[in-house]
Amino acid sequence: MPVDPNAAVTVSAYDWVPDFAKGHVRDLRVRWALEEVGVPYATRLLDVQAERPADYMAVQPFGQVPSYRDGHAELFESGAIVLHIADRWPGLLPQEASRRARAKSWVVAALNSIEPITQQLAEMDFFHAGEAWTKERRPQVAEQANKRLQQLSDYLGGRDWLESEFTAGDLMMIAVLRIFDGQPTLDPYPNLSAYVGRGQSRPAFARALAAQLADFRKES
Repeated sequence: MPVDPNAAVTVSAYDWVPDFAKGHVRDLRVRWALEEVGVPYATRLLDVQAERPADYMAVQPFGQVPSYRDGHAELFESGAIVLHIADRWPGLLPQEASRRARAKSWVVAALNSIEPITQQLAEMDFFHAGEAWTKERRPQVAEQANKRLQQLSDYLGGRDWLESEFTAGDLMMIAVLRIFDGQPTLDPYPNLSAYVGRGQSRPAFARALAAQLADFRKES
């Protein structure tokens, strides 16, 4: 669905980020979920360098993006928002209760078991490469990240998705793994690389990514 300024759903996003962050700001996860369930949305664009307005801080107490409003709820944190979307509209969670709960577990696993350690590794490589402290710390973080990635790879095996169909759990897991785009970190895990590729080939992801990129203002 295209971004619609008159839509009932509003998602906050930044109007500019550095090139390396484009396509990785976390409102993309929410846009992707909305595209999967076919719900149009408006965007509230924020200046990444400016102080947040008081009404924004009242909804998102940390001043980050995304925040979300739909007339039924005002939310922050991408995982909570994606789960809300998946609960409210069909398309991202199975109907059967036990399978539905399992899919939700994968959303939490992506944010709790995978993202914290892989985020550390990515930040070292992107922002602190070559610094003295990373030479000592990075091997330890890499070992932890590789353990988690190996466990995920072993579980996924030859399946297309983490469970029997694409769910919000896959959406969040792929969004987390995309931090390694252009890096060799996933090379030892070809099934994870293919898994990320399958997610990124979904039309809903392509629409969400295009919408995020279109909202970034051009630097003069």
